[in-house]
Amino acid sequence: MKLAALLSGGKDSMYAMYQLRKQGHEIVQIVSMLSENPESYMFHVPNVHLVAEQAKLLGLPVTFAGTKGEKELELEDLKNALLRLKNEKGIEGVVTGAVASRYQKQRIDKLCKEAGLESLAPLWFQAPKELLINMIKDGFEIMIVAVGAPPLDESWLGRIVDYKCVGELVELNMQYGIHVTFEGGEAESFVLNCPMFSKRIIVEDSEKKWDQKTRSGVLLIKKIRFEDKSQL
Repeated sequence: MKLAALLSGGKDSMYAMYQLRKQGHEIVQIVSMLSENPESYMFHVPNVHLVAEQAKLLGLPVTFAGTKGEKELELEDLKNALLRLKNEKGIEGVVTGAVASRYQKQRIDKLCKEAGLESLAPLWFQAPKELLINMIKDGFEIMIVAVGAPPLDESWLGRIVDYKCVGELVELNMQYGIHVTFEGGEAESFVLNCPMFSKRIIVEDSEKKWDQKTRSGVLLIKKIRFEDKSQL
């Protein structure tokens, strides 16, 4: 099936795309939403502009669609972007990285139905711990770029998701109810490397923005470069 991938730059949307490629689907376009609302109900905001750099490594064109991020209305902005791609590129479906958020999945399913497109969510209801472990095993290098729920603190910003990290998240899930894959918005991520990339992303400059009052923060990636994978 000819698909567009709704990509945020984070782990779930990228891994969903990876899974469907392995199943033989053809990804022909990346779609990314640029929301003016940092608390968007639907779309990842931190460092989303860097999806353009990831797209270069994927060898795929990217469409950025703007939205004010108003509840429900932002879905119309996405639907309009997908309808244009259906007409221009002949896409038949959309792949998303939904894991456990019924809010997100139901709305994406609805807008895809209205647009005459298939909605594919290959990660849906996969066990969170095993999902993260499989990402690591499959060569995904994932950086945490935002946190928004205690006890996650500033020290998590810029952290790479490895097996030790997964173990800590499982503990935090048992103690505080933190979702292991951050489906509750507890954190956001950015993919630095994966099997689909022609090169690896190196972060050369970044800045942590931390709000002590809300106990939340973001890692703003200011400068990156590409590194040949042979140098790993």
